Amino acid sequence: MKKPTHILILFLALSYTSIASENFTAGARAVALSNATVSLSDVWSTFHNQATLAGMSKLSAGIYYESRFMLEELSLTAGTFSAPFGGGTAGISFYQFGKGSYKESKLGLAYARQLSRKLSAALQLDYFASRFPENEGAFTFLTFECGLVYQLTHELTLGAHVFNPVENGFETYSGKQEMPFTYRLGGHYLLSEYVLVCAEVQKSSGFPAQVKSGVEFMPVKNLALRLGVSGKPFNYSGGIGYSLGNISTDFAFSYHGNLGFTPSVSVQFHLR
Repeated sequence: MKKPTHILILFLALSYTSIASENFTAGARAVALSNATVSLSDVWSTFHNQATLAGMSKLSAGIYYESRFMLEELSLTAGTFSAPFGGGTAGISFYQFGKGSYKESKLGLAYARQLSRKLSAALQLDYFASRFPENEGAFTFLTFECGLVYQLTHELTLGAHVFNPVENGFETYSGKQEMPFTYRLGGHYLLSEYVLVCAEVQKSSGFPAQVKSGVEFMPVKNLALRLGVSGKPFNYSGGIGYSLGNISTDFAFSYHGNLGFTPSVSVQFHLR
């Protein structure tokens, strides 16, 4: 590919993946479910709703890789670790998007605790860094996010999450680049022991609300099939997951009508 064309595609892709419209999500299961995960508890709760960490009683860790729109320059890597701590659950997460002279990264420290039999809450402190080709150093800032999860019935669980409510952002040479305040509301429902459906609404300041939904089907033990759809703009996703003992692996893809496919994979470890 010729360099000017390559730069044009990169610029277009970045316009769709800006931190202004993303909430820094990770995990192939979440991708397959169109990131409608505000009430789901798994290893990647450190990225989606830290309150759902309270439902995890084991040491857990995960690694994730994504090739956004199948462009090497837009690769994404992430990692997470959580463990019971002080009557609750503590978690640490790391995320890096981009390669070479362009990178966006996030480090999060979370703590979740069960407040009652049905209600859990969490707080996470975030450190962001962004490096651009035209700058020698990285721009950084601190913010926080918090969440609640409520198990209404055995089948129905509700979740709420807010990200960067203070609307903090990077202080750049040309002025402040604010990261928007984002809130998410949703839940999931167990239709049976084999089928789970999830849905949520996400709203970021300066952007229209987005509806996200997904379904997870477990036809046999240890195997999960997933589909998701979100809009607008409309995005479609799907994936498969398999677990064996204390290790599970998830594969997913998402499709954007203008930019194409994004494949992703994650591996999770549950330590006894």
